[in-house]
Amino acid sequence: MQTQSLKKRKSIRLLDYDYSQNGMYFVTICTQNRQCIFGEIKNHEMILSEIGHIVNNCWNDIPQHFSQASLHEFVIMPDHIHGIIEINLVGANHYSPLTNHYSPSTNHYSPFNNSKRVNNDLPQHGTSQTIGSIVRGFKIGVTKQIGFSPWQRNYYEHIIRSETEYFKIANYIIENPLKWNDNVNMIAK
Repeated sequence: MQTQSLKKRKSIRLLDYDYSQNGMYFVTICTQNRQCIFGEIKNHEMILSEIGHIVNNCWNDIPQHFSQASLHEFVIMPDHIHGIIEINLVGANHYSPLTNHYSPSTNHYSPFNNSKRVNNDLPQHGTSQTIGSIVRGFKIGVTKQIGFSPWQRNYYEHIIRSETEYFKIANYIIENPLKWNDNVNMIAK
């Protein structure tokens, strides 16, 4: 039997970025084949299906499983979700667009600052505290509760680097159901 070589997937993550460090992360997670299983949009309002309610509950449970995570704006759409997750480890450099200040720190890198780490010898956090592990845990929680994986293999993430960017993304999330028919019409054309 001949073994087929698997194509090596190219990572969409930033190579030198510590995804466990404090910051704000905008994530989008899609269903496999963009199946509309989380509910439907009626009169610009998302009506959750049974699976959509499970997704909502699992999302809101994230801080119970990841104490470093805080949740901000979030929306469930028929075939995807958008949300902002904040990682805030005690003692690490962090800028919050909501409070407009930096917390005390020994970590010399912030996602809101384009500079590199001052000290590359600073200890790295384990993968259990990364944005990837949070998303993975969320996806596993939903999968276990519904009995199958509804998820596309990967997810999209964006590091939020400024207050202006935060509010632009938050507004996009909030208004997403209002634009659903426009999105569907664009896909159909």
